[in-house]
Amino acid sequence: MWGDFSPGECTALYRLVAGSARDLVLKLDRRGRVVHASPASARLGLAFAGDPVGRHLLELLHPSCAHTVMEAHRAVQAGEIEDSGWIEVLAQVQNGDRQWFELKLGPLPCDGGTVGLLRSIDDRRALEDQLFTAAMTDPLTHLSNRDAFVRMLHHLIDAGAHGHVALFDLDHLRTLNLRHGHSGGDRVLVAFAHLMQKLLGPDDILSRIAGGTFGVLLTETAETEAASACYRILEALDAASPTGHSHLHLTASAGLAPFGSSPDATLRAAELALVNAKARGRNRLERAEAHHQRWGMAVGW
Repeated sequence: MWGDFSPGECTALYRLVAGSARDLVLKLDRRGRVVHASPASARLGLAFAGDPVGRHLLELLHPSCAHTVMEAHRAVQAGEIEDSGWIEVLAQVQNGDRQWFELKLGPLPCDGGTVGLLRSIDDRRALEDQLFTAAMTDPLTHLSNRDAFVRMLHHLIDAGAHGHVALFDLDHLRTLNLRHGHSGGDRVLVAFAHLMQKLLGPDDILSRIAGGTFGVLLTETAETEAASACYRILEALDAASPTGHSHLHLTASAGLAPFGSSPDATLRAAELALVNAKARGRNRLERAEAHHQRWGMAVGW
């Protein structure tokens, strides 16, 4: 079992923490005013350049964090909790920007008030944002991937938006990979992605959701308008393929469905339409059939 720290050991521990360039030790009175601060306040570039002693803790932080921090400060003093745990907060910095920190408050039983540790996590948050972006991005085309596509569709449906989902699938991609290698297939996928980006509107959302399959969220579009956008892409791909080389002629099939009761119902209707387009000869657009949509809703798709 750990023993208690002696006064000398506590002093040595404080010096170790207080000497950190990224950790700010704060002693706060009962109202939340700073009565002591370690030297890191200047190195962290917080909102004021001078000594923070006499300032209120909330002067360091963005107003959106005020309630959470002050409630933790109160609860720690009242003995309702042993400490606040780590609280992620936005802090104001001298250049007018905001940076992410985490704050932990503990009690000061003798004097009242609290002692806090404010630690910069801006680099960690930036890394987390980069990892999230990478997890939502297709590495070949740099479009959003299926997970991101489904999340965006879910958000739109929950928000009551209207529109259509279009699914495009390159015809005979497997044959192309066999004849020209996967590197050749990859070049075709990237070129097709660029073609679609040029032809779609600024509010349309394009994702690569499977090998040769791309999804488009056509928000606030009527069926005729959505179908016209699909035809432009199919016709442009057909026209862009070289003539006289049948094994190089590129086409795609497409399925179109309106936003339904759920992302699963919507995607299933679009997938059925896409399968129908393949079955009817490829290089064509098929729209979701009404009875497929009703059936999908009935079984909870």
